[in-house]
Amino acid sequence: MPVSTLGARRQVLHTMLGLSIAAMSGLFAPTTWAAEDYPARPIRLVVPYAAGGGPDIQARKLGEVLGKELGQPVVIENKVGAGGMLAAEYMGQQRADGYTLLLGSSTHIAQKLLQPAARFDPATFTHISRIGVSPAVLIVRSDSPYRTVGELVAAARRMPGTLNYASGGIGSAAHIAGAAFVSAANVEALHIPYKGSVDIVPALIKGDAQFAFPVAGTAMPQINNGKVRALVVTSAARNVMLPQVQTLNEALGRTDLVLDSWSGIWAPANLPRPLVMRLHAAILKALMDPGLRRFYAESGSLIDPSPTPEDFSRLIIEETAKTRQVIDKNHITLE
Repeated sequence: MPVSTLGARRQVLHTMLGLSIAAMSGLFAPTTWAAEDYPARPIRLVVPYAAGGGPDIQARKLGEVLGKELGQPVVIENKVGAGGMLAAEYMGQQRADGYTLLLGSSTHIAQKLLQPAARFDPATFTHISRIGVSPAVLIVRSDSPYRTVGELVAAARRMPGTLNYASGGIGSAAHIAGAAFVSAANVEALHIPYKGSVDIVPALIKGDAQFAFPVAGTAMPQINNGKVRALVVTSAARNVMLPQVQTLNEALGRTDLVLDSWSGIWAPANLPRPLVMRLHAAILKALMDPGLRRFYAESGSLIDPSPTPEDFSRLIIEETAKTRQVIDKNHITLE
């Protein structure tokens, strides 16, 4: 056989052998989404609330316990602004590899309904599990003359349009609860949106607003330290941490004013199923931690995880319909 022909044949064999080795290496190489290899580095949990506020502190406590379950640190990354939209839009730009998660909430549903062109959609995120449920709490400054809802409503009717209520932004949980209250009580009050929920109590203390409906996680520390007074909660039943405080339904003689907020863990769209189930299982175990459950309860919140990711997806569909009704009924707009 000529040397040139033999050399050519050897070259072909070498090439084929190299391709075979490469192909087999690909078969046995660990994939970036294999559940048994995940997580291999710290995970970021994007929180759309300012550092130091009630929801942020809850997220940090959750991150500590969840990190132990996953074997990697869960690092909190605060992205505040536009009523949670900045964090959600940021999440929509991340890789679906399980290393960036979002603390999603009912507020994100409201924001999408108010701004359909927003560059995120709660329906298309990967839904891992709901974490907890929290009512809003109607609060006033501790030295406020209003000691009951009846007194607050009477003042609002005597002075139409002169009382202000604060929120963490247009479409926030505090805004929707406040608007629903104003409409149900048939009074006029001016909504003052701030950049975040941590601004609510300072607004009350300075007298820039007379009342507000922050979620319990934000309100409870301020109630406990005596800076504000609680008048009602927006849950279906009285809160165990505020047993003497009426529900909004009790105070107004209604049955349709249950305005609970909820939070949960979302990931970018199309997160591989093995990672979804790995995260869901870790979250369920983390939420069984007695210390975490006690902390949430003391914050006025109820830990209530989704049995399956599909249950969380169904909840989001139901909550979207419910929130749309509240927005339409109370004529909430961005203007």
